[in-house]
Amino acid sequence: MGGRSAEREVSIQSGTLALRALRALGYEAHSLDYDEKFVDALRDIAPDAVFNALHGTGGEDGEIQGVLEYLNVPYTGSALEGCALAMDKHLTKKLIAAEGLPTAVWDIFDLSAGTLPLLPGSLDLPLVVKPRFEGSSVGVAIVRTHEQWTTAVLNASKSYAQVLAEEYVDGREFACSVLGEEALPVVEIVANVDDFYSYAAKYDAGGSTHIVPAQIDADLAARLQTLALSVHRLLGLRDYSRTDFIMSKEGRPYVLEVNALPGLAPTSLLPDACSAAGISYEALIDRLTGYALARAVS
Repeated sequence: MGGRSAEREVSIQSGTLALRALRALGYEAHSLDYDEKFVDALRDIAPDAVFNALHGTGGEDGEIQGVLEYLNVPYTGSALEGCALAMDKHLTKKLIAAEGLPTAVWDIFDLSAGTLPLLPGSLDLPLVVKPRFEGSSVGVAIVRTHEQWTTAVLNASKSYAQVLAEEYVDGREFACSVLGEEALPVVEIVANVDDFYSYAAKYDAGGSTHIVPAQIDADLAARLQTLALSVHRLLGLRDYSRTDFIMSKEGRPYVLEVNALPGLAPTSLLPDACSAAGISYEALIDRLTGYALARAVS
């Protein structure tokens, strides 16, 4: 847990809860920060498996997965390829669109040249600007004017080489998690701060309200579950994932993004969905650990 990403504190929350659950389940479990001492510390412990509670850069983009595969240590969550793909919003959307699944129109911009890209004629305001490689809505901005576009791109260029500009869809936000090969109950997300499911809405106490199961008709719930499973399989994910959706006022759902390593913190969506399915937090942690241990002997 921990690591060096913008989601370090959330990862520590996830990891602390997972560690507590592992010990309550009877596992001998140790916590490690993902830092320059990680490999030596891991070799000293020589674990049967690693429970990966990292988020963001280094943790769910294929980096630590590559380290653990090199060390031949089984780990929870998706493999290197699936993680790297899910973290790349541009390639994820290209695959989703090529598969005929619904996602908002977008374009990609390179900010590394030092010149300010013009607002594309192919896209109409308002737009959502987001980093190509990032999680937890870090760096996301809604752009409604040309001035806001300039500000958003200038701000993004301080930290990111590439951003996506995506058609803004005004509507209700939903999330559907997959555990194993089962789509869990759909959660509706109501942001209580900001006008979208921002970092603050995700992680601040009271920042959002989760309605689970979502108060939608059975057909729509089944469609979102089918879409979440389709995306999970399309990207080659395993163990668990979460797909986020926006449903337009016309009732059309769009895939927003895919999370290869959903959060396990108190404000996270996956534990809420599991609870609605009758799966306790400890049972969730036990199942994820079991998946990794099964790979150790396969």
